[in-house]
Amino acid sequence: MPRTSALAVIALTLIAGCTGGNVFVSGAGPDDLLKLRAGPGLEFNVIMGLPDGTALTRQDCVTELGQRWCRVTLADAPGVTGYVSADYLTER
Repeated sequence: MPRTSALAVIALTLIAGCTGGNVFVSGAGPDDLLKLRAGPGLEFNVIMGLPDGTALTRQDCVTELGQRWCRVTLADAPGVTGYVSADYLTER
């Protein structure tokens, strides 16, 4: 890959804010859960609810209808994967 193409890919990845790695659920609130969904959007089934502080591994992100969704796996249960709204993820 030419150097300029590689730099463009890196820049786009950083701009998108989805470089992968460890993230945590934040902002769902003390009495609510972030919904882990089967796909990137509200129309997909809910797999489970995740409380604030849940450790996740972010895989990649997509934008659907103006909302950014990230594909994640549970850090403590790597076999559990789904999508969450990127608005509720933090890198701490």
